[in-house]
Amino acid sequence: MTNQDVVVSEMGIAAGAALPGASPALLACRGAAAGAMSLRYLDLAAAAARSASCTWVDAMRASSPTRSRAAADVDEFTAWMRKHPSALAKFEQIASASKGKKVVMFLDYDGTLSPIVADPDAAYMSDAMRAAVRDVAKHFPTAIVSGRCRDKVRNFVDLSELYYAGSHGMDIKGPSSNPESVLCQPASEFLPVIDEVYKALVEKTKSTPGAKVENNKFCLSVHFRCVDEKRWNALAEQVKAVIKDYPKLKLTQGRKVLEIRPSIMWDKGKALEFLLESLADDTPPILRCLPPGFANCSDVLPVYIGDDRTDEDAFKVLRKRGQGIGILVSKCPKETNASYSLQDPGEVMDFLLRLAEWKRKSSAPPMIRPRV
Repeated sequence: MTNQDVVVSEMGIAAGAALPGASPALLACRGAAAGAMSLRYLDLAAAAARSASCTWVDAMRASSPTRSRAAADVDEFTAWMRKHPSALAKFEQIASASKGKKVVMFLDYDGTLSPIVADPDAAYMSDAMRAAVRDVAKHFPTAIVSGRCRDKVRNFVDLSELYYAGSHGMDIKGPSSNPESVLCQPASEFLPVIDEVYKALVEKTKSTPGAKVENNKFCLSVHFRCVDEKRWNALAEQVKAVIKDYPKLKLTQGRKVLEIRPSIMWDKGKALEFLLESLADDTPPILRCLPPGFANCSDVLPVYIGDDRTDEDAFKVLRKRGQGIGILVSKCPKETNASYSLQDPGEVMDFLLRLAEWKRKSSAPPMIRPRV
């Protein structure tokens, strides 16, 4: 199951690949059929509701695995690693594909540059990781693409030379040193409703111990990292009760988080396309959102590293493009469109350092030995 959106209706939560930007009528079937349902079908309706609830909790478990690799099936993990080999073990293969290309780096934050921690506000990256990202950014244009509020992830990373795409790519800003920095905010009209729903969710979920609602400006996150698994279903029902009145918003899930976003055709994949389009343009970076025509440059090689379901939108873009490297950060087998894998942020740092070192060596002028 890969990045399936979960669209809310009064009949329950229906899992499926919802089309962002679909009409409110399609996004929220208000259960008109339920009004005409005869009494002899009520038991079936109740069973369907229970099934939808179970499906929802199962989806939460699937996107938030609690098993370590040691507990997973060894054969399954081995087969998965053959399909998605370690980016460190296959580094020479990646380096070979990068020769003669303009590499552009895209990095998720939580679970990629910083570990997943109990308190989302304490997800700090290490000084060593910051140094590794800084080193990479010296050689390649680098963007942080996160579900977090852009300002918050910018403060976490604290590197002014990077591009930052917050709110799952709905808030993009270029390096602060560039006065004509890229700026893209395709969901600005949703700000009032996002603030309204944030307040409603804080009130609704305060009875669930451990639940935390985070306002990421253009989207919302309901973290359940510290919620007892037995309460996950109740929390999902609380979130559903609020969102059902807002058909222009959609509900998705990630690693120990439920996410509420505007139902527009924009995600981390679109953000990747937008940034590539901007970076490939020789003219000053555009300051507004345009339909991502995608700069089809054969000499550009995007490398995207992420750990969450929302990163699958970017992996799909790379796979569809047929040129680019997607790297999933995971210790557990997951269905993914990424080509390679890394175990954890520690391996991500090792990969970044190795990539920067490879670039230094490949760019160094050949040593001329004096004649004897």
